[in-house]
Amino acid sequence: MAGNLERALSIIELLAKNGGRMQLAAIADTLDIPRSGTHRLLAMLIDEGYVRQDEDHGEYMLALKLVSLALIYLSTGGVLDVSQPVLDRLAAQSGELARLGVVEDDHITFVGKAQGAKSGLRYDPDMGSQPPLHCTASGQAWLSSLSDEEALALVSKQGGLGKPGSGGPRAPKTIQQFLVDLQAARERGYGIASETYEAGMTSMAAPIHHPVTGIVVGVVSLAGPTSRLSDARLKALAPALLEAASDMSAATLSSPYFKRSAGKVEQPVPAPVPKAKGKRVTNA
Repeated sequence: MAGNLERALSIIELLAKNGGRMQLAAIADTLDIPRSGTHRLLAMLIDEGYVRQDEDHGEYMLALKLVSLALIYLSTGGVLDVSQPVLDRLAAQSGELARLGVVEDDHITFVGKAQGAKSGLRYDPDMGSQPPLHCTASGQAWLSSLSDEEALALVSKQGGLGKPGSGGPRAPKTIQQFLVDLQAARERGYGIASETYEAGMTSMAAPIHHPVTGIVVGVVSLAGPTSRLSDARLKALAPALLEAASDMSAATLSSPYFKRSAGKVEQPVPAPVPKAKGKRVTNA
């Protein structure tokens, strides 16, 4: 039973990550499951409403039941109620994509967003994605609260710095460069990733500290085209970003989800919440 459950969940994850349709043979070959077994598992998932099959081409895809369950969970957990007004404000101030990422175990998952770009180039990745830690501003923001050893251990779990296909043209390739970038994030109070995750894209992210334990329970980020996010623009947006992180930090006590995230870390070390300096940024 446990084996079937694990395989069924692997099918769901594969369909979600592929973001589209897959033939039975492709699913079976990718997961190294016999095609007869894959067919039985897909039939079970269809019966339960998690997967559906295209009648014309026979391809399998996720049904909306999973989306519905995820939205119900987020709404009852208070995450969206706490974060959305802050994200909307930050998006309007910056004119870029504002996102909330929640720290859980050894990864970050984006659970909320607001799009501030009204015209021109827009960066708008899928919700629910889990960014690589070594080459993203969100990863920097979280890892900067940890020791170098703890940060490297988490990066290693994701495949390390040299994982093929991971990162943009300016992604750190050596431990020395990674640690230099991490220290810079500590000194600023927020992470910056300029074409380290994706060519032509720049982002910045600040950690959200639990107000009681000081542990980083999430990150708030801004992302957009590098052509719009110059060094000067990033500095100008920093006060608004840090203010958003501070506001979310104060509000995390009302969300059971953030309480669970904070409770998973043993022997927390209190850390100060970065405070915004300077004037608020006006609408871009």
